[in-house]
Amino acid sequence: MTTPIDLRSDTVTKPTPAMREAMLRAAVGDDVYGEDPTVNALQERLARDLGFEAGLYAPSGTQANLLGLLSHCQRGDEYIVGMDAHTYRFEGGGAAVFGSIQPQPLVQDDDGTIPLASVEAAIKPVDPHFARSKLLCLENTWHGRVLPRAYLAEARALCDRRGLSLHLDGARLYNAAVADGVAPREIAKHFDSVSVCLSKGLGAPVGSVLLSSRKLIDDAKRWRKVAGGGMRQAGILAAACLYALDHHVARLADDHRRAKQLADGLRGLDGVDVAAQHTNMVFIDVPTDRLNAFRSAMDKAGIRMSIGYTPRIRMVTHLDIDDAAIEQTIAAFRDFSRG
Repeated sequence: MTTPIDLRSDTVTKPTPAMREAMLRAAVGDDVYGEDPTVNALQERLARDLGFEAGLYAPSGTQANLLGLLSHCQRGDEYIVGMDAHTYRFEGGGAAVFGSIQPQPLVQDDDGTIPLASVEAAIKPVDPHFARSKLLCLENTWHGRVLPRAYLAEARALCDRRGLSLHLDGARLYNAAVADGVAPREIAKHFDSVSVCLSKGLGAPVGSVLLSSRKLIDDAKRWRKVAGGGMRQAGILAAACLYALDHHVARLADDHRRAKQLADGLRGLDGVDVAAQHTNMVFIDVPTDRLNAFRSAMDKAGIRMSIGYTPRIRMVTHLDIDDAAIEQTIAAFRDFSRG
């Protein structure tokens, strides 16, 4: 059976043989007691690399973001966030469900930034009629787009001036850093807290880390237990994350290159419009009346992608997509276009 080409997300990667070997050799302990040496090494490594006092390993990026929100905000507080941000749209409303924290969503610009004038206008006055504005949340990358570093500095200045904390959903922080040609801490330095996902482009099977001050991480550790995220001999998983940091960061540039190769190969084909390509993501539009035919053509070619009932489709390159897979995908699109 031919292995499918899976472009649905960079979360679908499989551990490499060398990563599996690192997992096999991992020293472990009970992480709920803080005794897993490999988890501790991962948390300390990322805190040191990104310029924070402490880190906390969580099972998922959704939980890492949730722990950050719950630790920054109290019941009746508010976080300001992009209307299309992952923390608002795709994390189950966790801040509201778990913490009674009100989201204040704002329309984002095409580059993923939230206009800072809109942020400032959304900050509530200190008055019993209003939720208390406590936190601004940004996302980098956003739909593959890298937020401008000048914008991050301006957002930091606004938060300092208006008394807000600043959190980054940095699920693809390393993609942003590689694309921008800077060390990840040059992006992270603007934020009070950052969540980093190891199971997307970096290719580990499980886990994200929340980075912040020691006090906030102490609060987040309690919330992790409340949310059911306390794991025991989690060093088996953390070892994969450490391996990814050592071996899979620089190669993110290959994913970006292949995404561009894919986008370039699809331009001009009948029935497909390349809407955008940023870092490891390619967005295309397929006419609604051809979606069923497109779905059938991709299924026949063994190419997996998230095809719904709207014209916009996202494709994501990652560790398990090589040059041959890109060429096969372009060929399948050409066949569809000719049909």
